[in-house]
Amino acid sequence: MQVKDMVSPVPFHLRPSDTIATAVRYMLETKFTVLPVQDSELVGVFTNSILYRLILAGVSLDEPLEPYLKQDLITIPSDTPYEEIEELVRNSDVGTGIVVDPDKRVVGLLTKTDIVMFLLRSSTLLREQLETLLQSITAGTLMLDQERRILYANSAFARITGTDAGILASKSLNEMLPELDAEIPSPHDGDPFVSKRVLLNGTPLLAQICAFSMLGGETGIIVVFQELTELEAIAEELESVKKWRNRLHTVLEHAYDGVVLVDEQGMIQFVSQGLSEFFRIDQQQLIHQPISRVLPQLDVSGTLESGLSDMSPPMEMNGIPYILKRIPIRAGDQVIGAVGQVMFRQLKELAEMAKRIHLLESQVAYYREELKKQIPVKYGLGSITTNDPAMLRLKRTASQAAKGRSTILIRGESGTGKELFAHAIHAESGRRNGPFISVNCAAIPEHLLESEFFGYAPGAFTGAERSGKPGKFDLANGGTLFLDEIGDMSPGLQAKLLRVLEEREFYRVGGTERIQVDVRILAATHQSLEDLVARGVFREDLFYRLNVISLDIPPLRERGGDILLLARQFVQELQLEHGTAVRELDPQVEQALLTYHWPGNVRELRNCIERALTFAEDGWIRLSDLPSSLRSGSHARIEHKRAGNDSGATWKHKREQEEREMIIRILETCADNKSHAAKQLGMSRSTLYEKLKKYNLS
Repeated sequence: MQVKDMVSPVPFHLRPSDTIATAVRYMLETKFTVLPVQDSELVGVFTNSILYRLILAGVSLDEPLEPYLKQDLITIPSDTPYEEIEELVRNSDVGTGIVVDPDKRVVGLLTKTDIVMFLLRSSTLLREQLETLLQSITAGTLMLDQERRILYANSAFARITGTDAGILASKSLNEMLPELDAEIPSPHDGDPFVSKRVLLNGTPLLAQICAFSMLGGETGIIVVFQELTELEAIAEELESVKKWRNRLHTVLEHAYDGVVLVDEQGMIQFVSQGLSEFFRIDQQQLIHQPISRVLPQLDVSGTLESGLSDMSPPMEMNGIPYILKRIPIRAGDQVIGAVGQVMFRQLKELAEMAKRIHLLESQVAYYREELKKQIPVKYGLGSITTNDPAMLRLKRTASQAAKGRSTILIRGESGTGKELFAHAIHAESGRRNGPFISVNCAAIPEHLLESEFFGYAPGAFTGAERSGKPGKFDLANGGTLFLDEIGDMSPGLQAKLLRVLEEREFYRVGGTERIQVDVRILAATHQSLEDLVARGVFREDLFYRLNVISLDIPPLRERGGDILLLARQFVQELQLEHGTAVRELDPQVEQALLTYHWPGNVRELRNCIERALTFAEDGWIRLSDLPSSLRSGSHARIEHKRAGNDSGATWKHKREQEEREMIIRILETCADNKSHAAKQLGMSRSTLYEKLKKYNLS
C-alpha cells in the first residue's frame, strides 16, 4: 500500500501568474485549504491562512499569487509506503501534504481525512473478506469478547451446535450454550493457544482456542471447532497415501535396473538406488535438481515437449552398455512429467533374444508369402458369370478400378452380388495378399458400431476385455475394408469414418494414442444415397468421398440372358454339396424362371435352385419342385398370354399379395425373428423392414 492509493487528485493547475481571485474560486469549488501552484514543477502553495492575512491587509484579489506563496515545502513522493505516511501523520502538525511524482509534478493532496477514509474502506473490505472466509470453511468458528459475549459465529458453528447464527450474536455464551461455556477454558498469557477435546450434542469435537487483542486493551477468544470424525478420516487417508508411496518406491527400486522421475519442469523428483549407483552419484545430490544438468545422458526434455515415448540407441557408461526408455506422465491431455527407465543388466542376453526373434519373424514372413502363393484367391472377376453386355462392361470397369487406390461405391439391389464384386476387386488389386475384412453396417447394433470399427483401449468401458480389442480398421490394415449397407451407418460414425478416409488415422474407443492405418475402402448399398443426403440422414461430404468410382450392378430382371446361365451353374455347384444327380431343367421350369421378376435377384435364384435340388427326382428339376411363388407366377403369365389382354395391374396386385403371404409365413416359421426371416427370404434386413412397412405388417 502506497501514498498514491490514498491521495485526493487535483483537478486543476494553478500557475504563479494566476490571481488571488482564481485561487479563491478553486478553494470554494474543491473545499481544499491548500492549493499547489506549479509551473514546470511545484513552486509553492497558497493556503487559506495566507488568504485570511491578505484580506485583513486589504490586498486586491486581482493581484498575482507569486509574491504570496509559501515556498518552504515538505513534499511526499508518490511511492512512499504506508508505514512512513503513518509515522509522518503521527508526528506532523500539518493537515495536508503535497504528493509529487519523481519529476516533482503534483499528483494530489493527502489529508488526514483521506487517510481515515482509506483506512475505513480497507477495514470494511477486510471485515467482509474475513466473514466470507469464515463462512466458507467447514470448521465451526466462534469469537467471544472478554465477558464471553458472542461477537461472531459462522454457519458451520451454527450447524454443529444446531442453533441460528443470527440469534447467537451479542448473547452470552453461558446463556445460549452453557454446556459449551463450561468446556472452553480461557487461554493464559503463558499459554495463548489451547487445544481441547469437547463433546457437543453427542458429537466429539476438537476445540482450538486462542486469545486475541481487542480495542481498549481487552482480550477476546477465538475458538475453532473441527469434527474429529472428519480429522480421523483425513488422518487415515494420509496414512494410506504414505503406505502407497512407500510401496511405489519399493516397486520402482526393484522393477527396473534404474528409474528417474521428473516433473513438467524437468526437475528430478525420484531416483532409484540402482540408477544412482550406476552413475556413481549420491541420490540426495540429484533430488530437485534439473536432469539436463546433473544427468544430461538421461535428458527427457524431448519427451516432455512431444508427449511421446521413445527409446534411445545403446549408450555406454564406465564401459557398461545401457538403454534408456523415456515415457511421458499424463494428467488428462496434459504432460505433467516423465519417467526414464534405464536397462543395463543382461543386455547381452536381450540382444541374443532379439536376434532369435528377428530370425523367427523372417521365417514366419517367408512361410506366409509361400502360403499365399499356394492358396488361390477365393473370388475373382472370373467368378462372376454373365453373358450380359452391361455386366461385361461393368467387369472391365471393375478390373481397371481395382488397380488404383480410390474408394469404390458399389450400388445395386439386394442379392445382385455386391459383395462378390468387392471380393473380385480386392483379388484384382495390388492388395490381394493383404486382408479382406467385410462389415455389414446394418447387422451390428448401433451402440457397438464404433468399437467394432476402431476397437477399444484396455478398460474403455464396463465388460470390455482387459487387454483391449482391435477394430476392423486394425484387422484390414494393408488390405481392403468392405462396408456393406453403408446407408444404414449412424451419423456419428459417418463423421469418424470421414476423418479416417481423409487423415488415415483414428483413435480407439477410450484411447489417446493416434493409430495410423493403410486401408482401401469399398462400400456397397442398395439404397439411393442421394435421397438419404437430401433427407439429411447421410453426410453429403462423406457421400462425395465414397462416390469416387461408382459401379451400378443391374438387377437380374434386366439380365434375362443370364437367368438360365446362372441357374445351370448353381445346379452344378449345389448338387456336389447336396450329393444329388440332376442333369437338366424341365422346359416349364426354364419358362417359369424366365418369366419370374426376381425381386431377390441372384441370391433368390440360387435359393430357388437349392430348394428344387432337394425335391428333384429322376435327374430333372420339374415345375413342382420350384417354390409356390414361381409356380403361381408361371401359371399367371401363361394365362395372361392366352387371354391376350393387358392385365398388368392385376398381375402386380397378385404378385404383391403372394409376396405378403410368403413374408407372413416365413415370419411365423422363424418365430418373428427378422434376421432369420430376411436370410430365408434372400433379402437384407433393411429390405425386409421396407416390405413390412409396405404391406402394413409392422
